[in-house]
Amino acid sequence: MSDKSHWDRVYNDTAGDALGWFQQHPVRSLAFIGASGAGPDATIIDVGGGASGLTANLLSKGFSDLWLLDISATALAAARKSLGTDAARIHWVEADVNRVKLPPAHFDIWHDRAVFHFLTDVAAREAYVAKACASVKPGGHLIIATFAEDGPEQCSGLPVARYDAASLQAQFAECCELLHTEKAAHATPAGKLQQFRYCLLRRKGS
Repeated sequence: MSDKSHWDRVYNDTAGDALGWFQQHPVRSLAFIGASGAGPDATIIDVGGGASGLTANLLSKGFSDLWLLDISATALAAARKSLGTDAARIHWVEADVNRVKLPPAHFDIWHDRAVFHFLTDVAAREAYVAKACASVKPGGHLIIATFAEDGPEQCSGLPVARYDAASLQAQFAECCELLHTEKAAHATPAGKLQQFRYCLLRRKGS
């Protein structure tokens, strides 16, 4: 997925609200969180959240146990600044998701709209899936969004893996069952349409 210096440079060179994946109001992510049935006491981690608007939107809806993980210190600094005094309410984690230590079976929702499709190496994908499944409570949910099969082949100067519903579900099949999937077009700040694939998965076990 490249390294911390790459992502710090991306966030240093471009304002957060001008980045291709930026969403002020991430409607589809919020809808998938709602579809999970999670209440405001749910523990939610946004993986690769960077300077996205998801955390602010969740705070406004009454969610209070929120974690934001990103490899880039620059992205996290921008997110802290945008939240103002609400930043003190967030658990901030600056780390590579495949190397970070997270509490086991802790999260009700694992949300990722920015990381998984950058994992073009099989071992990296397997490590990610193992980390996500170990970190989510049995019966909890994973919301994974990636570029769809007809989405971009590169992003931020890096190659990406693209998925249809079956191939994305297959990555998580050992530990999760698929509840719902949608294909959606995302309009970048520059007005370009990018095709995404969203999956709502439930962690097996009870």
